[in-house]
Amino acid sequence: MNFVVKTVLTFGTFDLFHFGHLRILQRARELGDSLVVGVSSDALNFSKKGKYPIFSEEHRLAIVSEIKGVDRVFVEESLEKKREYILSQKADLLVMGDDWKGKFDDLSDVCEVVYLERTPALSTTEYKNIIKNIIDSF
Repeated sequence: MNFVVKTVLTFGTFDLFHFGHLRILQRARELGDSLVVGVSSDALNFSKKGKYPIFSEEHRLAIVSEIKGVDRVFVEESLEKKREYILSQKADLLVMGDDWKGKFDDLSDVCEVVYLERTPALSTTEYKNIIKNIIDSF
């Protein structure tokens, strides 16, 4: 009996891990048999946003690796290496949040690409703003 494992690959920063992060990982996992997660490096986050995450990449890797359903994690060092990551991880499906809709369609020649709707009203940036406002009010 031959059993083919469908590998799903997704990426994220996963800073200040929250329910929205959990939901996208759960939903990605439901689309396959194995879930691999690329956690953005501190340097990649700085290059994208001009600031570092609250939690270090080491801590974010540790958190994501302990989530039920996540089979493997690795450090994502560059947005331009998505094709390389898909091939090295033997991914059948790339799952991204719909805030990236259309940006990775060119990768459909090496795997299926799916964009999942974000969990409404949940954003790490918004949580950071709420925390900052609470601190500023004291």
